[in-house]
Amino acid sequence: MQNLSKWYCRHLFLSRRSISSVINNEIKVGTKLSDEIFKLWRSPDTHKYFHHPLSYNAVYKILRECRAICNLLSHNQWHQRGNINKISKKLLQTSSQNNQQYSNRNSSNQSSQSNKDPPGNENEQKAAILKLLMFSAFIYGVLIYPMQKNAYKIEESVFISWNEFVHQMLAKGEVQELIVKPEIDWVRIVLHEGAIINGKRSDYRYYQMIVADATRLEEKLREAERALGIKAGHGVPITYERGNDLSSLLLITGLALYMLFFMTKSGNKMSAFPKDLFGGMTRAKFTLVDPLTGGGRGVRFNDVAGLKEAKIEVMEFVDYLKRPEHYKTLGAKVPKGALLLGPPGCGKTMLAKAVATEASVPFLSMNGSEFIEMIGGLGAARVRDLFKEARKRSPSILYIDEIDAIGKKRSGTGGGGGTSGTGSTGESEQTLNQLLVEMDGMATRDGVIILASTNRAEVLDKALLRPGRFDRHILIDLPTLPERKEIFEQHLRSIVLDKKPENYSARLAQLTPGFSGADIANVCNEAALHAARVKKKSVEGSDLSYAIDRVLCGPEKKSHGVSPIEKRIVAYHEAGHALVAWLLEGTDALLKVTIKPTTRGALGFAQYTPTERKNFSKEQLFEMMCTLLGGRAAENIIFNRVTTGAQNDLEKVTKTAYAKIRQFGMSENVGLVSFTEDETGQHTRKPYSKKLANLMDAEARRMVASAYQAAEKILTENRDKLELIAEALLKQETLTYEEVEGLIGPPPFGQKKKVDFIDIDIPSVGESVTHEAQTAPPNNDAKIS
Repeated sequence: MQNLSKWYCRHLFLSRRSISSVINNEIKVGTKLSDEIFKLWRSPDTHKYFHHPLSYNAVYKILRECRAICNLLSHNQWHQRGNINKISKKLLQTSSQNNQQYSNRNSSNQSSQSNKDPPGNENEQKAAILKLLMFSAFIYGVLIYPMQKNAYKIEESVFISWNEFVHQMLAKGEVQELIVKPEIDWVRIVLHEGAIINGKRSDYRYYQMIVADATRLEEKLREAERALGIKAGHGVPITYERGNDLSSLLLITGLALYMLFFMTKSGNKMSAFPKDLFGGMTRAKFTLVDPLTGGGRGVRFNDVAGLKEAKIEVMEFVDYLKRPEHYKTLGAKVPKGALLLGPPGCGKTMLAKAVATEASVPFLSMNGSEFIEMIGGLGAARVRDLFKEARKRSPSILYIDEIDAIGKKRSGTGGGGGTSGTGSTGESEQTLNQLLVEMDGMATRDGVIILASTNRAEVLDKALLRPGRFDRHILIDLPTLPERKEIFEQHLRSIVLDKKPENYSARLAQLTPGFSGADIANVCNEAALHAARVKKKSVEGSDLSYAIDRVLCGPEKKSHGVSPIEKRIVAYHEAGHALVAWLLEGTDALLKVTIKPTTRGALGFAQYTPTERKNFSKEQLFEMMCTLLGGRAAENIIFNRVTTGAQNDLEKVTKTAYAKIRQFGMSENVGLVSFTEDETGQHTRKPYSKKLANLMDAEARRMVASAYQAAEKILTENRDKLELIAEALLKQETLTYEEVEGLIGPPPFGQKKKVDFIDIDIPSVGESVTHEAQTAPPNNDAKIS
């Protein structure tokens, strides 16, 4: 029947109505089908039935096929008209299409590939079956074969003969059990712990043995036991292990049936089988951001407080997307990309969103970590797909966050997927190469502007940073004092204050040097949460002070178990810090000092008015070291002993001393040299000799000792003031600048710049902030600063 169907498609070219009539007539009347077709061929109206002239030999072959199909139909008793129509239609369902295609081929002499591969033809079925076989082979090779191999694996141990087993092991009762694999006639002998073989303890517990017929092993073993006098029931147990051929066959059959069902579940169409099993993996998982859709109006440049220089830089991109003709007229080309650099939380992502909103173009965002996964080549494929989608939507902006995940420096040693020296892996290098080609390669086209952000610019590859790829490097650094004031005002407008934001922003900006935009937003949110916790109707100054303290040092620890003697040591320690800073000229003004513990482990701390200084003199750094060592010196003077509370102080002093020597060139003995931190690390090759390193170590110890002696001298000469501050701390636990001034008088070098409290009340309950907060070391040895 299949031959007849193929023959009709290739040679007969009869209409469906004619063939159906002939077949129905054969079944109904009993006339031979061959005679009917022969009459049609000899008929004067042959052209009505045959679309192609046939020779006598061709008709003879057709007649033989017709006789075969009639015999088959008669044998299976297909006597109903419905059955005959079904068969005729199924056999000839494409005859009309083939006739039309054949006539078109003869008339235009074009290619007949469409006749060979019509929709739903054998090629698609063969391709689907081939995919199924490949998938089954993959499953067998990865899952089934290793299990079978492990099941029949012969372990590496000592092989012995049957006689050795009987006389040296079985006769002496050293055999615990036998494990038999009858498929390969292999026996594993398990001995008792500490078995004695040949008069000494055996080096192995497991031995192996090959037998002639594993099926008769048990019978042979029992005979040997009877010969040795071993009673029935006390023999060596035997365990049989068989391979998992049946389970493997069932698993493969189940997978094949499932895939076959999956392919044919939709009307027996092979198109249900996925043509590309890994197509979904190679697609870039980008996020199409449309800032103007949804409930908000999007982020605009006016919403980004601070960052004035950075906004001027990126606004040029926006202006080009809005007025490209103006630049093209002058022959200017827009920079292809901008790299946003800076610490975390400074507004790089927000600035990128503002660019997308102002430019009103599609904005495709993707993280650098989303490119590379466990399968090799996915990173490069996703880079291609991402740029393909961006070019479809051009003009568009493509933003890659944390680009250092795929843009690290290449080692130059190559390698497949392993680590390439100190550089990136082979997969990362392939992804980076594809990114470089897409950004500025042979097929690069305009219309796509690339923005990227990272806080690790030093690890990026030089080819990525060159002009033509990232033309602009925009630094988004920590905000300055005016920028912090502007950011505070921006965030304070979103919460309910008892006064205007301008009343608080100046003082808050002075108290938060080194804070990023994210830190400032967190402070405002913590203040609102604290006000809601105590059931206030608006946020007050005390809530803002509490929020700063919480962000820097954590909340006060109410349930602390500090003994009276330990509390006294902490009081003198903090008083030593405060007094040394009070009496020196180049130190910052004291803001407050407290001995209330916090949840971060600090038993107390002194807070100073921060400054915006960028340059420090040699004398200022020395006085900073003296202030840090004031706590240790006070403990030694008053109690004639020291504690572990000065650990963090010593770490900072040591770091400052080495910075003066190695980086700032402030040591007369070492000289005017400077080495970066990367060059002086533990795991790097140092660019100086061991002799110079020893000299640096000796110079650092000398500087620290000199600073300690200066702090100890100051406190010894002003011991009465030290005791006044310490005793006041024991009573009040927290002292402000005014209270310290009332105890010991004004600073000897005049009023230092201090923060005006305006209308913000400093709470008396340990909410406080410092840059010297300590963490408690293990074994309950608390630190104090």
